[in-house]
Amino acid sequence: MAEMAPRMNANNIIPDDPEASTYRFIIVAAKRARQLQGGSRSFLPTTSKKATITAMEETRRGLVTYNDPTRPMDLPADAI
Repeated sequence: MAEMAPRMNANNIIPDDPEASTYRFIIVAAKRARQLQGGSRSFLPTTSKKATITAMEETRRGLVTYNDPTRPMDLPADAI
């Protein structure tokens, strides 16, 4: 059986993600889905009753903010 390689497509990326990491997309969308299941309001009008679908669409459109602890934050010039 042939191995299936992960495909990069526009549905699995975050607009401000320079590495276009599918893993990061999944983590951010999963955390957003938990927020939606916990009662948070959606950023988009939606007809979907599934929090995962809504969270993936919000993440794909760049409406969900996230912090990447592996990426150094920009420091002000006087911080050193």
